[in-house]
Amino acid sequence: MNSTKDNWSILALVRHGESEWNAKGLWTGWTDIGLSEKGRLEARKAAFLLKGINFDIAISSNLKRAIQTMEIILADLNQSNIPVYKSEEFNERNYGDFTAKNKWQMKKLLGEEEFLRVRRGWDIPIPNGETLKDVYMRVIKGYDKLIKPAIAKRKKILLSAHGNSLRALVKYIENIPDEMISQVEIATGESLVYYFNKEGKVIDKKTLSTKNVVLK
Repeated sequence: MNSTKDNWSILALVRHGESEWNAKGLWTGWTDIGLSEKGRLEARKAAFLLKGINFDIAISSNLKRAIQTMEIILADLNQSNIPVYKSEEFNERNYGDFTAKNKWQMKKLLGEEEFLRVRRGWDIPIPNGETLKDVYMRVIKGYDKLIKPAIAKRKKILLSAHGNSLRALVKYIENIPDEMISQVEIATGESLVYYFNKEGKVIDKKTLSTKNVVLK
């Protein structure tokens, strides 16, 4: 990373590592499930890819799998002493009546087209749950409260959260149209690193996948 980039604000979005319910193909939502062993390894791989960034603050949702991912990353980077914030505004989508149901069984029940609409769509309701639009509204509140002021101060921020809360934030940052958001997917352990200039505009982005990372 060159000296110019060192002076930019950085926001690293990290999807938590695989959880015990991810491994079983279950919709987790607000259920507070911890990381699997694979998920812990994915968090360590994420840390490896984020080496070279000296974070000023770290933020997570208040769900265990995101907190554990953040803690593993900070420990591996020897940065556990920085300020840490936990906010429910970055929690995963509430899957309502679909919580704890197997995704692939639901795909057979709903049919592929409806399944994709429910899973990836923008304003598709789930009984007693949230749409992605609902998630977006609360995520932006968290962004305005915790992240935007830090970007204005040229801070380097780590955010550990979830597939849907991060998709919502990516939609906001990149101004992705409603009809295109279904194409955005973030793998467990994957990081999206945004670089902001002093005016708070995104001037670079990197996607860091743990897929081919082998730790020694």
